[in-house]
Amino acid sequence: MAGGWARDGAVQDQIDDTVSDAVLSARARMPAGEGTTHCEECGEEIPEGRRRALPGARTCVPCQGERDGRTRSIGINRRGSKDSQLR
Repeated sequence: MAGGWARDGAVQDQIDDTVSDAVLSARARMPAGEGTTHCEECGEEIPEGRRRALPGARTCVPCQGERDGRTRSIGINRRGSKDSQLR
């Protein structure tokens, strides 16, 4: 049930869009193509288990962790209230 000027189902549409954006963002960050046996960042060997689990892996786990820490995603504010835009 939506209130005010919003139509019924508007909240669920926002939730669905947020989930869809997150899935598309995660898929875009996944490695594609041929992986490597050694890390492109530090040169250490990438463990066989990681290469099997993530076929396009190009970095070892520690280097990927550092890379993920540097990368920040910019969220989309779908709320219409002024208070949410001020945060």
